[in-house]
Amino acid sequence: MSRGEEFDEHVLSIHSQERWMRKRREVDEWEKRQKFIKKQKETVSFLNDEVDTQLFPALSLLNDMNIVTQYSCAGVSVWDDPLNHSLYAYVTVLDSEETRDFINYLQQGMRHRLLVTYEPARKRYDLSSFYIQHNRSFCFLLYRYAICWKSRMQW
Repeated sequence: MSRGEEFDEHVLSIHSQERWMRKRREVDEWEKRQKFIKKQKETVSFLNDEVDTQLFPALSLLNDMNIVTQYSCAGVSVWDDPLNHSLYAYVTVLDSEETRDFINYLQQGMRHRLLVTYEPARKRYDLSSFYIQHNRSFCFLLYRYAICWKSRMQW
């Protein structure tokens, strides 16, 4: 595998040019803003790791449904420590048939709130909030859609 293939990433989400420009403006504004720690990052133990409490319910449910999560972060919010979070909320999931079906379902429901990328060399997907301002709703919606997906699977 060449170095280029190792870091090859495919954007699977479809977003308008206007949304990409808004995303860029949001990052530019974030970079210029003075950052204060308002509240320390809150974590909980999960699968021999520490995960953000905001994502724990979704991660737990996804893993119960055989959608294996690898990495995650609840993303920065105006209420948090801006230096101890990633800029966007995200979850990395390993490729599987269950994962692909769930991602298709997520894309239909979360639409403009979701960015999906795929890394073929590592056989994994990154699911993330499209905008910084959507980080907390991303955590909640991921959990909500996982609940709905699980109830569909039980029929």
